[in-house]
Amino acid sequence: MPASDVQNLALLAELDRLIDRLRQLTADAPDWQAADRCRRLLKRLLERAEGIRLRFEAPLVVANLGGTGTGKSTLVNALLGGEVVATGRQRPTTTRPTLICRADLSPRELGIPPAEVDIVHHESALLRDLVLIDCPDPDTSEPGPEGEANRASNLAALRTILPHCDVLLVTATQQKYRSARVEDELAQATRGCRVIFVQTHADVDDDIREDWQAIIDASRPDEALGRERDAGEAATGRRAADDQVAGPDTRPGDAHGGGKTSGPVRIFRVDSLSALRDAREGMRPRGEFGRLVDLLERELHGVAGARIRRENFLDLLGETLDACRAELDAAMPAVEELREALREQRRKLTAALADRMQRELIDGRRAWEQRLLGRAAARWGFSPFALLLRLYQSLGALLGGALLMRARSPAQLALFGAMEGARAVGRGRAQRRAEGAAERAVAGTIAGEPLRAAAIVLEGYADEAGLPRALAAADRLASDAREAGAAMVGRVGAELDALIDRLARRHTGWFTRLRYELLLLAMLGVLFYRLAKNFFWDSWLAAEFTQVAAAEIYGVEFYLVALFWLALWCVLLLWMFTLRLRRGMRREVGGLAAGWTEAEADDERAEPMFGALDQTCAAAAHFRADVERLRGEVDRLRAHVRGP
Repeated sequence: MPASDVQNLALLAELDRLIDRLRQLTADAPDWQAADRCRRLLKRLLERAEGIRLRFEAPLVVANLGGTGTGKSTLVNALLGGEVVATGRQRPTTTRPTLICRADLSPRELGIPPAEVDIVHHESALLRDLVLIDCPDPDTSEPGPEGEANRASNLAALRTILPHCDVLLVTATQQKYRSARVEDELAQATRGCRVIFVQTHADVDDDIREDWQAIIDASRPDEALGRERDAGEAATGRRAADDQVAGPDTRPGDAHGGGKTSGPVRIFRVDSLSALRDAREGMRPRGEFGRLVDLLERELHGVAGARIRRENFLDLLGETLDACRAELDAAMPAVEELREALREQRRKLTAALADRMQRELIDGRRAWEQRLLGRAAARWGFSPFALLLRLYQSLGALLGGALLMRARSPAQLALFGAMEGARAVGRGRAQRRAEGAAERAVAGTIAGEPLRAAAIVLEGYADEAGLPRALAAADRLASDAREAGAAMVGRVGAELDALIDRLARRHTGWFTRLRYELLLLAMLGVLFYRLAKNFFWDSWLAAEFTQVAAAEIYGVEFYLVALFWLALWCVLLLWMFTLRLRRGMRREVGGLAAGWTEAEADDERAEPMFGALDQTCAAAAHFRADVERLRGEVDRLRAHVRGP
């Protein structure tokens, strides 16, 4: 297979992939007014692209467009060298599109419905790689058999056939080159189409090309009307020496018109009747008309013709994507304002949620402190102060056991059981209340004023951005907030467990343990010293060695007093230790609350506050980026197609 065929197949594959990406882009458009308008525009482009794709290898379709009496049909006859279509100088003669092609070619091969055109078969060198269409007059004003409907039917037929055309021959005269109706139809038809301008009636009209050029330059917003400069490029990539597509040029006039063209748009000035007479006499085309024929016969055939059609398609796609990009760019600032409002409202709501959660946790701190105390006692190991901590934790159980031992009747046992049951229920309720602090904080915040105020603000921003107001409704925001709150509750539970472990490790370090153990052992040492001195020295050894009278051994009163001071000292140590734990717990909970506020407001979480609205904004930005990427792909392919 020749290398050119392989390159052609690769290019067709690239174009197919481009169409598939365009179809996917249309399917992925978010629920956004700007994207919806782009979706409708892209769907129309896809409908047209299917027909263009089928015609990539078919002959070029060259349509003749112009106002009534501008000599469209006469120009067609001159190009074909004979009376192929009917002509008329003043009255409209073309009311239906007339397709002139080879006998072996059917309109279906060009994607044109046969019922939409009148078909004329003709053999001509010009029709080797292209077909001609003589279009209806868009500015017909005189009534036909159906009165005013004649004009409407002409426009309908014209608008049906123009999307199938690759090149437009736009004809005008000195009197009709300012036709508003023709300009309107031309503005629509030039999207994805090459344009060649022809001033007819050169035998009787003055040269109006400079004025016409100025009108064209003023009316076109981009280079869509100047694509004919690329149509003048030969298949080898070399421009013909006499092709004046880009830049001014001056030539001597002749019988067929001549003179000059200026600016980037090529305008031919021809005398179609004189050219038709030359053709009947077997003479070669001359002057501007000869250059027009050369452009059609030699520079719009074969590879160059196929390239023109592909360029037309890429130009049409590029202009459509530019229109989509302009639409999206105009709407994106409002979306960015909405995203900023989302961040602000999320910060406010999460700050309120974190503050409420902090208060709930602090209100239920006793249960958390008990868990922390138990965790610290478990990490402390076996030592006097550790025994004191465990005794403090199990004090209720010990007192209950003592009361049980004192029970002497079934009534006392029943009373003890009821008291223990009430205590167990109270402990369970306190634990559940502590564990449910996060849920209560979420429920209270969602049902409160901050969420309703956020809904009012975000509804206004969503409406300005063209997003569904339902996404910012209070019930939808509450649903999103509940989901975010549920995720936050899970994180809060895990973070509290980690916090308790961290505090337990911090408050059971060797320095802390040594300090509390020494303080407790100091009191025990003092008591044991007093008891030992009284028993061994004061009441016994002192009398033996110093002749001092023996003292009495301490009685029960001393032991009660000693036990009182030991208990008081233990209570003091426990109070110091639990106060330390309580302060650390409150400080850590405050730090967690600040962390929750910042993380929920700034981080991209799996379940962010106002998730549905935020995801829609992100989808809008992603859709805009996809359009930009596809536009870049079109530019890359267009540069490839326009290469040698």
